[in-house]
Amino acid sequence: MIDHFNLPVGNLASSRRFYERVLEPLELRFLMEDGDAVGFGTETWQFGIVATQKPFPRLHLAFAASSRRAVDRFFEVATSIGARSNGSPGVRSEYDSDYYAAFVLDPDGHNIEAVCRKHGAR
Repeated sequence: MIDHFNLPVGNLASSRRFYERVLEPLELRFLMEDGDAVGFGTETWQFGIVATQKPFPRLHLAFAASSRRAVDRFFEVATSIGARSNGSPGVRSEYDSDYYAAFVLDPDGHNIEAVCRKHGAR
């Protein structure tokens, strides 16, 4: 399994502000800044953003959420700070009957998802 992942971003400061807000409902927090990189996680660097010269590919990244409510909060926070919706919260039965997810586009156009796969998790 993956230990950590770093996402390329065009503007480190802007992306840091975005991820500090949208990762909070998913129980991930800012941990450290290391040169041109910023790390988030619970206790260790699990997700990072790295200042990168454009062009770079737009990626899809899904974060696990502990509940459907956390997915809803992720989407509410992201869209309230200007992220564009790429799929409002809801069940995606085409993936799995318990797949509850929301999708937003981050400041660089990456498709960022929060997903809860727990049966009946509110």
